[in-house]
Order: sequence, then C-alpha cells, then structure tokens
Amino acid sequence: SLRGSWRLRSGNGSVSLRAEVPGCVHTALLCRGLIQDPYYRFNDVMYRWISLDNWTYSRTFKTPFDVRKWQKVNLVFEGVDTVAQILLNNVTLGRTDNMFNRYSFDITSVIQEVNFVEVRFLSAISYAAEQSRGHKAHSIPPACPPPVQKGECHVNFIRKEQCSFSWDWGPSFPTQGIWKDVRIEAYNNYHLIYFSSTPFFVKSTQQWCLEVESIFDVVSSKPVAGLVTVNIPKLQTQQTFSVKLQPGEGSIVLHVNINKVRSSAVEAWWPNGHGKQTGYNMTTTFMMEAGCQIEKFSKVYFRTVELVQEPIPGSPGLSFYFKINGRPIFIKGSNWIPADSFQDRVTYDTLRLLLKSAADANMNALRVWGGGIYEQDEFYDICDEIGIMIWQDFMFACALYPTDQNYLESVRAEVTHQVRRLKSHPSIILWSGNNENEAALASNWFSIPSADKGVYIKDYVTLYVKNIREVVLTEDKSRPFVASSPTNGVESVKEGWLSRDPYDTHYGDTHFYNYNSDCWNWTVYPKTRFASEYGFQSWPSFSTIEKVSSPEDWSYTSNFSLHRQHHDSGNIQMLQEIGRHFKLPRGPDPVKQFKDMIYLTQVMQAQCIKTETEFYRFSQSEIINGEGHTMGALYWQLNDIWQAPSWASLEYGGKWKLLHYFAQNFFAPLLPVAYEDKGMLHIYGVSDLHVDHKLTLRVVVHSWRSLEPVCTLAKEGVTVKAQSAVPIYKESISDLLERCRNCSRKSCVITFCLVGEDGLQSPTNHYFLSSLKDAVGLEKTQLSASISQQDDHYIFVLQTTAIAPFVSLDVGSIKGRFSDNGFLMTEKKKMVVFYPWQPTSVEELESSLILTSLLDVV
Repeated sequence: SLRGSWRLRSGNGSVSLRAEVPGCVHTALLCRGLIQDPYYRFNDVMYRWISLDNWTYSRTFKTPFDVRKWQKVNLVFEGVDTVAQILLNNVTLGRTDNMFNRYSFDITSVIQEVNFVEVRFLSAISYAAEQSRGHKAHSIPPACPPPVQKGECHVNFIRKEQCSFSWDWGPSFPTQGIWKDVRIEAYNNYHLIYFSSTPFFVKSTQQWCLEVESIFDVVSSKPVAGLVTVNIPKLQTQQTFSVKLQPGEGSIVLHVNINKVRSSAVEAWWPNGHGKQTGYNMTTTFMMEAGCQIEKFSKVYFRTVELVQEPIPGSPGLSFYFKINGRPIFIKGSNWIPADSFQDRVTYDTLRLLLKSAADANMNALRVWGGGIYEQDEFYDICDEIGIMIWQDFMFACALYPTDQNYLESVRAEVTHQVRRLKSHPSIILWSGNNENEAALASNWFSIPSADKGVYIKDYVTLYVKNIREVVLTEDKSRPFVASSPTNGVESVKEGWLSRDPYDTHYGDTHFYNYNSDCWNWTVYPKTRFASEYGFQSWPSFSTIEKVSSPEDWSYTSNFSLHRQHHDSGNIQMLQEIGRHFKLPRGPDPVKQFKDMIYLTQVMQAQCIKTETEFYRFSQSEIINGEGHTMGALYWQLNDIWQAPSWASLEYGGKWKLLHYFAQNFFAPLLPVAYEDKGMLHIYGVSDLHVDHKLTLRVVVHSWRSLEPVCTLAKEGVTVKAQSAVPIYKESISDLLERCRNCSRKSCVITFCLVGEDGLQSPTNHYFLSSLKDAVGLEKTQLSASISQQDDHYIFVLQTTAIAPFVSLDVGSIKGRFSDNGFLMTEKKKMVVFYPWQPTSVEELESSLILTSLLDVV
C-alpha cells in the first residue's frame, strides 16, 4: 500500500507540506493549519485560489520485494481526482482524467529498489475550460451555473463529481487529490482483478442459482488451467469447475446451482421493514496449475428485482413499480448526495450514522443521485446489511455532455469499472443513466433552437443508450436499467429514448417542485406512478450554523444568510410558504428572531413534505381520473454537504431536522392518513404489512384551548389491507364540528390513530382544520422537562399546561437523536427518549436543552 504520508507542493513550489493519502489538497492544508475551516463563513469564495493552482503529490518508497522474481508489477490507483500526469522515477506512466475510474499502470520495467512517484495535477477548473474551448463542433450547455451558486463553469467537460463546481445546495470546491487507495501489485501467471456474484431464481426448477464472475489478468504466454471450487457451507452447496484462462484480460463465469434440498430453505434478502437481510458466507478457491492458490471470501445474498411496467385497468399509460422476490414493494425514502465536499472526511462512521438514520425513519430506499459520486464500497455494504434499496444513477446531471471518442471511451471504462465493482450488492435494484437530462432536452432548459435539436438528441442516445446502457447490459443482467430520471420508462424508449413529456404522470417517475402554491393543499401534487424527487427547503439548526458563522451573521437577511443560500430566491420562498400558515416573528431581539425563523422553516418543511408524502402513500391502491397507483416516494434530499439552507432532512453532521422526525411517522409501516375534499374528511389506512389487520380507528377532536378532548370516536373492526391504502372513514367537516359541539374550524384540531391486538399501533397523526395563524384559543404554554438516565439512553419527561403544536427538543451540538420531535402535544405529560451517539450526561443535556413550541415564536 502507498497510503500514508506524501509531499504536496503548489504549482510554483511556494507552498510545500506533508499530506495524507487518500486525501485532497484542501484537507491537507487544513490539517497543517495553513487554512481555516473551508466551510467557515465565506471561505468557499476566499479559497478559490486552491482549486485554480496545479498541485503535485510525491513520495519515495522502497520496493518490499525482489523485483526480478515477479513477471508483472502494477501501480494501481483506485481513484484519482481528477486530471493528472503520473510519473515513476521520472518516467511518465500515463495520464488520468476521470475521477470515477480505476487506473492501473504497468511498472514492471520502471520499478527499482528505491522509487520516486509523482502525481502532477492540473486544475480541474482550467482543464474543464480548456476542454470546452477545444470542443468546436457545437456548444454543450450549460456553460456556467447560475450566479447565486457562486460556482465554476463547464463542469460537464470533466469526469468529476458534478456538484464539486457548486450546486443549488452546495459550495464550489473543485478538489485535487488521490481520493482513494493507491498500491503496488506484483504477481506471476495470473491475478484476480474483479470478483462478483449475482443471484438468479430459475422459475422452471424453482431453484436459486448464482452467477460467479472472475476477471483476471493472465501474464503467462500460454493458457493457465486449473480448478475453481465454490463453497457455501450453510447451504450445503459445493461445486468444482475446471477452467482455462486465456492470456491477457479474461473472465470466467461459473453457474453455481444451490443444493436442491436447500434451495427452498434459502433465506432471501429483503428491504427494511419486509424481512431479514440474510447473507451467506462463500469461499471461492482458485487452484491453478501455475502460480499460487487464491482464496476469495465473500458474502452472497439471494434476491430478485423486477421493474414492472404494464397496463393498468381504467388508466392510460403503464405502471412503474418494483417487485422484490416477487412481492410488490412501496418504495419509501429519499435522495442521497455526497456527505462532504472533501471525500476523505467521509468515514465509515459518517456513512453508518446517516444510513442508520434513514432506516430508523422507516425508509427502505435511497436514490444515489447522479451529480455526486458512485459511493464507497462501505456505503453499499451498510445498505446490504440494513436493508436500504439503492436506485443508482450514473454520474451525469442537469446538463448535456460531449460525445467525442475520447470522452466516450473514458465513460465506457468508468461504467464498466463501477458495474463490476458494485453489481454483487443486493441493495442496488436499478441502474439509471442520468439525472434530469431527458427532461432538460424535452423541456428545452437550454433554449436550443429547434433546428439544432437533432444533434443533441443524437448525442443523448449515443451517450446513454449506445454506450452506457450497452455496457450495463453486457456486464449485469440481474437488474433493470432506465436511461434517465424522470423518464416515462418503456414509453420513453418507444419515443426514441426522448419522450415528449418525461413528467407525464401516466408513465415512469416524476420530479416535482412547486414553491408558489399552498403546500398543505394536496391537490397541487401529481398523482404519479412514482415520485422520485420532491421537496421544500429549511434552515439547519442554530447549533449547526453557529460552528461556521460569527454573531454578525445571525440574522435571516445577513450577507452570510444570503451567501449560504444557493437556490434563487430560496430564503424568500421559505418566508412566503411560512406566511401562509404561521405568524412570522416580529420580536426586537435579532438573534432570537433568527432562531425563530430557523424553527419555523423546519416546521414548514416538515409539514409540507408530510402532506405530499401522505398523498403519494394514500394514492397507491386507487386510480382517479386515470391517475394513481403511486408506488414510490423519495423526497429530495436526505443529507447535507455543508451547513446551509437546503432540502435535506439530516443536517451536516447528522443531526435530525424536524422533517426527519416527521418522516419516521409518515413512512411508518402502518399509518392513518387524512385529507379533505369538497368539505368531506377522508381517512385512509395505509399499510406496508404483509397481512390484513382488523383494527380500531380512534379519532379525537381537541379544542385548542383545552387538554381535555372535546369528543372521541372509536370505530372498531376496521380492516386495513396488506400492502395497500384503503378508505376507512369519511365524514363531512360540518357534521363533525356539529357532533363535537363548541368546535369551529379555527378552534379545533383532529388527531387519529390505529390500534390493534398484540400492541400493534400506528403513530398518532394530526389534521389541521385551518391555518395555525388563524387558530382561536391557542395559549402560550409552560413547557418543562425532567431528564433521567436509563441504561445507555436518556428519558425526557415533558409537561405542558396547554396544547402545544410543534414541540421541539433541541440539545444543541450534543450528538444523538430523540424518539420523537416536532409533535403536537395534547396531553399534560409525554415521555421522549434521547439516544446519544457519543457519551453525554444528564447535566450536559439539562444545560443544553431548548424547548420550543409554536407560541414561543413572537
């Protein structure tokens, strides 16, 4: 391994320092104290010079073996970010220009006892500009990001993390560095480069089969013969194959049939909430006539995936849903973006915390979005382990791309490498060609004259269909592929891969954003087959912002607040959305006003996405006016890349926003959902459970001015059907208000839950009959909490003197999460559990706790 300490120097040598590999220039400078935190205040702009310089990494190393004994020696880079010339002992080995590729250089004739390796980087910004200038055929828009993003231009000309030149939720830090592992490999005869196993279920024999693929570099001049034994002890399956490896790079594909008797006993891999994530240990031994024996240990999983697109009775168009192991699964989750601008800071623990938080909020899926990176192996390992399905985009987003020969070759190598690296993961259920590029052409985002459109359509088909899709289908036959998101699926294919309207609700998936309508009004949302992106912004909590700001920044309209907002008019849109339903803070204390605004943006975001997600969930079993059968809800976005206003539900550092607490409820396996239509209140029972349940629906009406319910209704024997959404209750609002005397829309609120035998219970849901700014009888409450420790967690007992909407518990920067938060408190007492992520104490929690409810905002 060549991990560890390297030398790093700037272009003219004026800056020279030690740097860790894997790593990048920014984190190296930060580590040595040569720059401040790049995320602090306006540093993203102040430190532009770092990305504009050309940096060089170098080190010497002793060869730990006798070079003469080995037929082949390679220098292997798992990831170089991005444009560099690689030299060993002053001999140029080659160049790199794709962050997502693995590079292997033959150094057999160059390596000595003591060696000097150099990686000379070229600024990604300069390279992208130069590539764009050199592309004479036709322009490839967009040239630059909108000014509000404070980013760099022509990111579509470099195979690098697209959001590293800025995005509407992230800064511009076009890094340089050796961002993944680097090592020397030496071998004789043959060497294993890739190893994968993919499961197939053979319907005719009702038997599981594994396709085990091994890709070798064979250095001997004649074929190498031998035996391969595959052993899965738990399934009493062992098979030996005779194989012959041809010289050069070659692959062998073995079909391993799982022991017939055991095949029925195979425990399949299921998504979170639908079963276990069983994996089996497999040992594959290569015993070749020449060279050493190779033993490969791996985990294998058994699961099938189908993307079903077929006609639906009573609806034009086609369905769009996933079947896992033959069972239709409603996809619940969010969209994943890179967890940091500097990937070397993303540790296993960072990933585990974020992914575990997704699973804890009842999610079963994430979409790895196409403007970031193909995540590290550990990301997918964790998803395999906790049952998070992955919709995997290829890394192309919101842009058109070149299709010259060099570019296509680089992309083909990238896709081949990534599919080989990742295809053994059961968590990955779909490959998707790009993010929003079909929509960009169909809706003409870049104002392309109609006469020129043909050229761009041809480019689009060349890149995503004739290259990316072709490679994917060659490398992996075990899971579906779509060319874009949003897309009309097979309908887009029929229309020449570019549909007239990729947002059509009758086909495929949709992305939907609307900041100008009332987000509490469900009728504005598309009754789509699959909602793969939708969202609203909020600000991260004060404790998160505090770390990267100074007191003069602490106002909603400060330069800092404007600087951090990368979405055009974002801060104003949040104000408008809040203003529809809540009173805006008008107090004299500017810092309190800022904190109140942060709280309100989080309340607003949570309530908006709750309304929208519940709409998607209750639409899963019905067709209305030809629309419905919604089978997926992935909101935008799960996590944050830095401390700033964004669509995320998890702040940078992992803290849960109120939205994430709401997600835990609106994605619950069993949930009653209410909506109003033409004066009628409808309640649906939504279930992801595998069997029908007879339950009791409890509907409680409260007056805002009293903790005693005005009236209670218990409807017994309600059947909530397995994996569906069915209407279970209906009453006109006027009848309900009359039934519950002393109630009007403005003075009362409805809460409801489902209760069954054996402790089966849904979360308690709420439905507001009016905007809370118009609520009559809401009183300012005295909220208090007593905290005690129990084993490895803490119990908060809350008390209130009046009904309290949106009660928020915040313990500042103490890492951990609550069992519930942002709730409507309708009882005098409520117990909430705090799960710490690092050691803390009752005293520390007491001194950090801030309790807020809606009436604390003045």
